[in-house]
Amino acid sequence: MPHKPVDGRSVYRVLVVEADSGVRAGLAAVLDERGFRVEACGRGDEGLVRLREGRFDAAVLATRLPGISGLEVLSRIDPLETDARLVAVAGEGDVGDAVEAMHRGAADCLARPIQTDRLIDAVTRAAAESERRRSLRRREEGEDDLRVPIIGRSPAIRRALGLVRRVAPTRSTVLVTGETGTGKELIARAIHEISPRAEGPFVAVVCSALPESLLEAELFGHRKGSFTGAHADRPGLVEEAHGGTLFLDELATIPVDVQVKLLRVLEERRIRRVGGGGTVPVDFRLVAATNEDLEEAVEEGRFREDLFYRLNVFPIRVPPLRERREDIALLAEHFRRRFAEENDVEAPAILPETLVRMQEYPWPGNVRELEHFVERAMLLYAGQSAIRFEPTTRRGRGKAGDLLSRAEDEVWDLDRLEREYILRVLEEAGGNRTRAAEILGVHRRTLARRMERYRERRRSSRG
Repeated sequence: MPHKPVDGRSVYRVLVVEADSGVRAGLAAVLDERGFRVEACGRGDEGLVRLREGRFDAAVLATRLPGISGLEVLSRIDPLETDARLVAVAGEGDVGDAVEAMHRGAADCLARPIQTDRLIDAVTRAAAESERRRSLRRREEGEDDLRVPIIGRSPAIRRALGLVRRVAPTRSTVLVTGETGTGKELIARAIHEISPRAEGPFVAVVCSALPESLLEAELFGHRKGSFTGAHADRPGLVEEAHGGTLFLDELATIPVDVQVKLLRVLEERRIRRVGGGGTVPVDFRLVAATNEDLEEAVEEGRFREDLFYRLNVFPIRVPPLRERREDIALLAEHFRRRFAEENDVEAPAILPETLVRMQEYPWPGNVRELEHFVERAMLLYAGQSAIRFEPTTRRGRGKAGDLLSRAEDEVWDLDRLEREYILRVLEEAGGNRTRAAEILGVHRRTLARRMERYRERRRSSRG
């Protein structure tokens, strides 16, 4: 199959992995002249990292390389990590390497010295096969209909996305569960964007961010004069979601009395604003999310059993990052390029040894922690050749003694010390408020109120 030129260049992206710098440059030049988009490197371990980024359609891979051999790359690369088909290059007369390369999954194998026409033909066929497989997979899995970018090829995230596609066309209520930072809101947005309600509003509500005294009025609206400060009738967030999707995040923090009213709204599809008056019909699809075990909350009396069963119609669990380590390279590369573009800096590379450490690290804050790590690394290492692994949330980096020393040196008041300590514990917990509250020995809602108070003070100081 001939390669397909676009504005004089091919749509196919090719990686050349060759130890000899002269040969490497020659191969890259030949492919570039024929319209391929070419990148090149000289080590097997670096080639493996780049292939796992998932950006290539084909690779020309020498069997003998420093770092790890090309044969080892063929063994280690997982079809879930890349669509690229690999063309091996064996030494002159090295039949053993050629046979072994084909046995380990190479699309083709070339012998040195490499003939130009043979190279172009092998790479074109390999890239076209990658494109064919990609298109087939997209048709089978419905990837093309996802309008929200959820990055990952691991079996764990594919299972979750398969459930998204299955439930999106229906009216069913969805309960999304998963740890903090796993991307539950992205899943909710994906459901909305490929549903029949995509043209309607997507209203996202973080329940823990709303004070208990105002939560009911914010959700269901209120009548003029129903409480101090209610100067006019106001529709609630449920009404705003009419014709679209309502996303309730951190659902377990809703007080029991509001849970009762939410259950009634889900059953009757009508709301009554705070302060009385008639009911208002509403048509919305509910997607709820929590990082807590709702069944445990039911047993403890913090969550109504009837509401739990009403919500748990179609559960989707978003896997933590430690269960989808295959996706770390893809996510890191995505964030690396995004932050480089946003900050107008040259993107330093992620070294193979750095990627290995990133894949070994447990990421308690999940994708959100990885995103923050890459953003910080981009700023720290801007202008340098590579990013090194220095996660910011590890224990030992910010000991209590260091905090007290700063407090003494800078003469903090008690309020400042409390705020800094809470922020430090949150950082240690990877942003997980439930875990941070347990460490601090307070209820999660108490922690949420403290954080809201700090935000209010910051806004006041700016205004």
